[in-house]
Amino acid sequence: MADRVAETRELRPLMFSIAYRMLGSVTEAEDIVQEAFLRLHTSAPADVRSTEAYAVTVTTRLAIDALRSARRRRDQYVGPWLPEPWVESAQQDPASRLEMDETVSVAFLVLLETLSPVERAVLLLREVLGYSYAEVATVVGRSESACRQAMHRAHLRIRDSRPRYTASAAEWERLAGRFFAAVRDGDVAALEELLARDVTFYGDGGGKAPAVRQPVAGRVAVLRFICGLARQADRLHFALAPVSVNGQPGAQFSAPDGSILGVLSLGIGDGRIVTLYNQINPDKLRHLGTVGDLAAWTAGEPGGQ
Repeated sequence: MADRVAETRELRPLMFSIAYRMLGSVTEAEDIVQEAFLRLHTSAPADVRSTEAYAVTVTTRLAIDALRSARRRRDQYVGPWLPEPWVESAQQDPASRLEMDETVSVAFLVLLETLSPVERAVLLLREVLGYSYAEVATVVGRSESACRQAMHRAHLRIRDSRPRYTASAAEWERLAGRFFAAVRDGDVAALEELLARDVTFYGDGGGKAPAVRQPVAGRVAVLRFICGLARQADRLHFALAPVSVNGQPGAQFSAPDGSILGVLSLGIGDGRIVTLYNQINPDKLRHLGTVGDLAAWTAGEPGGQ
């Protein structure tokens, strides 16, 4: 029993990485891992040959069920849906770690929302974990043929929209540094140079914070919008701190009292910023610390929640 406890503790990062990619929620992923962990110790058969395989199966199936339950809520979601941001420096639990790659980027998690729960699971098990179709079939409880069909459908759905960021880590950091410096300095010319012609800005307020209900598209429109946000942030003395968001450059915005107001992440391609994802839904920021009331701050009535 002691050996199984130690082994499952070592598997928690893997279990969390599956649940987070499936759900796009740090909070829900942690709940899934906790439930899977309990099941491993209370209902796992004594003759389990591979604790890892059993852990992956339980975690994936719980995530599929949770995602099915969340579908209706997300269909009724107010404005664009963005995942809960993964800001590594803010995480306190060493068991919740993620190997950073394309499949954990904000852009890819948004794209996964177009897939069914099973398609999402099959894609992640094959492409992230490298499972064979026989292994994938066992995990999701479908035939190998059904899993191959699910994989085919998933590729058809995402092939034209899959992010293709080719910038090196050094280039990402350089461009992000220039962008946030230009925002702080109000350097319109520098911002215009950094934005791609077809850049798009997405904001997620979930109906609980002041955010755009539709994406802002095009260099001119996004430039005007960013400059407006920057002027407001300067007037209200909001602080901007560079952070790594889902393994890519971003920034965390805070109120003068230190409460968190939002997390902005960037997508970069061909030497320009092609996407901006602004998460300001307070429900999706609570795992990072104390969250402020952005609406109250912008209305001149500062206060946290």
